[in-house]
Amino acid sequence: MIPLLAIAAWSGTGKTTLLKKLIPELCLLGIRPGLIKHTHHNMDVDKPGKDSYELRKAGAAQTLVASQQRWALMTETPEENELDLAWLVSRMDASKLDLVLVEGFKHEAVDKILLFREAAEHAVDELVIDEHTIAVASDIALDIDVPVLDLNDLNAIVEFIVGWLGASPESA
Repeated sequence: MIPLLAIAAWSGTGKTTLLKKLIPELCLLGIRPGLIKHTHHNMDVDKPGKDSYELRKAGAAQTLVASQQRWALMTETPEENELDLAWLVSRMDASKLDLVLVEGFKHEAVDKILLFREAAEHAVDELVIDEHTIAVASDIALDIDVPVLDLNDLNAIVEFIVGWLGASPESA
């Protein structure tokens, strides 16, 4: 099983911004991260007018688009309930990954770092710190029972994740 680490927060707190900085730093350390991003929006990774888009819209239940640089599998799921995180992770190639970062899925039973930004207009007591919360990255000091990381100190967050990864049972 690939170690999973969720980055969870309210919309507008900076999950994507942090991940865009975090992923290259992990790569520099030789850690191969994967990413699963949860969205509540109806999203499409294909472009109207492209052959793959037109063929998928014609009714293909799955469409795999491949090139020398990458491939992507799109699966239509209009009748499905919300997909299970463990199932999504099982679709990933574990031989190419050391860690899967998860944006969102804050209610899943996986280790997570919560983000708290004072300007995001939520109160500290709204944070849902559960047994899977390994830290909170915040731009203000917090008096809570889990480690508090400086949200603006990328190196400290990277060091924390590397330490967690080394101690993670999945990575042993």
